[in-house]
Formats: sequence, C-alpha cells, structure tokens
Amino acid sequence: MKYEREYILKDGRKCLVRGGGAADAEVLLDVFIQTHAETDFLASYPDENTHTVEEERDFLLRKEASPDEIELLAFVDGQAVGSAGFYCVGRREKTRHRAEFGISVVKDCWGLGIGRALTEACILLAKHAGYSQLELQVVADNAAAVALYRSVGFAEYGRNPKGFRSRLTGWQELLLMRLELR
Repeated sequence: MKYEREYILKDGRKCLVRGGGAADAEVLLDVFIQTHAETDFLASYPDENTHTVEEERDFLLRKEASPDEIELLAFVDGQAVGSAGFYCVGRREKTRHRAEFGISVVKDCWGLGIGRALTEACILLAKHAGYSQLELQVVADNAAAVALYRSVGFAEYGRNPKGFRSRLTGWQELLLMRLELR
C-alpha cells in the first residue's frame, strides 16, 4: 500500500506520515529499538529484537506491495519519530475481515499529535483495504493511548489480566479494543 500525507502538530511543526519502503529499513529498525527502550508499554524489549536490516527491508517491500497491509513512518524535521501499521489477522474466510493495529512513537514526541496522525491514517487505510474491523491490544495503565483509541472510536471488548509480564512491574493487564470500520 502507498500513503503520504503531511500533518500539522500541536506545536506547529509539520509531520510527514508515509508508507515505508525498502530504503527505510535501517530507520524503521532504529525507531523500533528506540521506542521499545523508552517505554514498558510495548510487546517486547529492544534486546529481544533479532531482525536484521535486510529482514526489515524485505518486510517493508512486502508491505509496500501489499493491497491490504502497510507500515507507516512518521517524520518530524527529517527525523523518524514513530511507526504504525496493520496486518490481516487471517486469510481464511472467517477472519479476513479483521486487521491488527500496532503503533509506537518516540518518547520525546509524545503528546504532539503524532500518535493520532498515525492512528487516523491506519483507520483510513484499513477501511480502504476492505477490512470491517480493526483490533489492538493496549496496556491498561497506558492512559494516553487508551484515551486516544477511545477518542477515535475504539471500544473495549475484553481484558487479559496477565497479558504482558513486565521485567519492571510484573503482570500488566491488556485491554482488547476494536473499531468497526463499516
């Protein structure tokens, strides 16, 4: 999938959100490692990442060629500051209407509207791709993310009290949220 749009952030700066391509492999890997080091709300730790730049390049090539999946990157002042994307939950008839959504933004840029820009772009693109449901899991204590998701229409449909096992805090409860797209 292809996408490119400029957003104005809360501080007046411009944020370019666009689909990642093969040339962005190292940048995406760097953002992944940075964001996963800066918060305990994501699904893994940076030292658990085993992807190489070449594997990231292949991943981005597949997403760029896909008619129904994408990996977006957000840039402010020429620097990558976040990523988001969605993928099909399953290709069989019973699950192909569902897409799983994920997002991360570097900590220095929290609260500027980058998360909203990435989320809204994914919602638009998931609708365009023909999905009828977008799903996510979020740590219940991540109040800012939960508020963002609720503000764009996601609704909670369940909880997993032992969804993540944090190295820092022990068990983390996950909210399961979904957004109907049609």
